[in-house]
Amino acid sequence: MLVGHSFSGMMISNAATGKNNVKALVFVSAFAPDTGETANDLLSKFPGGTSGSALGLPVPLEGGAHDLYIQPEKFRAQFAADVPAVKARIMAVTQRPIVDTAFGEPSGSPAWRSILSWFIYGTGDKNLPVATNAFMAKRAGANKVVEIKGASHLVMVSHPKETAKLIVEAASSNSSQQGAMAPGGSETGSSSSSEHGAMGSRGTGSQGSIGR
Repeated sequence: MLVGHSFSGMMISNAATGKNNVKALVFVSAFAPDTGETANDLLSKFPGGTSGSALGLPVPLEGGAHDLYIQPEKFRAQFAADVPAVKARIMAVTQRPIVDTAFGEPSGSPAWRSILSWFIYGTGDKNLPVATNAFMAKRAGANKVVEIKGASHLVMVSHPKETAKLIVEAASSNSSQQGAMAPGGSETGSSSSSEHGAMGSRGTGSQGSIGR
C-alpha cells in the first residue's frame, strides 16, 4: 500500500503503475493526476486555491530551476489553519522547499486506473480546493472518500484519527475484492465529516468513471 500527501500523490500515482504488489493507494489531500496531467493543471482546474499568493521569493538553483516555499508568516493560514499555532510555527520554519519545475512535469499512466484508491481531504484546504479533491476522487473511482469539514491541507495533522482509520481500512481491505466495499457509516462519530462509498466500478486495467 502507498500513502501520499499533497505532491506525493503525483509520486504514488506513478510509482505503483504496473506493480502487482501494490494493492491500495491512499490520497491524503493529494494530487491524483491522469496521463499527461501536471500539478499545475490540477491547481488551476477549479477556483479557490491561494497557494501562489503565499509563496516567498523563489530561490535560484543551478540549471535555471527554483526552490519554492511558503512564507513563514503565511504558513498557518495557507497550509495549517486548524493546526495549533505553536506546532504550525515549527512547521513553517522547518518546511522543505519544492523545486518549481516539478509542477510542470506530466504524469505517466496513473496507478489508480487499476488499483483501488481511498481519499481523505478537508473542505478548508486552500492548496487543493474541495472541488479539485472531489473531482480527482470521482475520476479515480475512489473506493471511499472521507471529507472533513473545515480541515486544512494538513488534514493528517489536525485529524490524525480519521486519517489513520482510513489508512488502516485500506490496508485491511481484501486485495482480491475489486468491487465496492460497503459504506462504513459515520467513521468519525461526528457530524464534522462525511463519507462516500465506492464512486465508480473498476475492471482490471481500466478506469472506473462516473459521468464520463
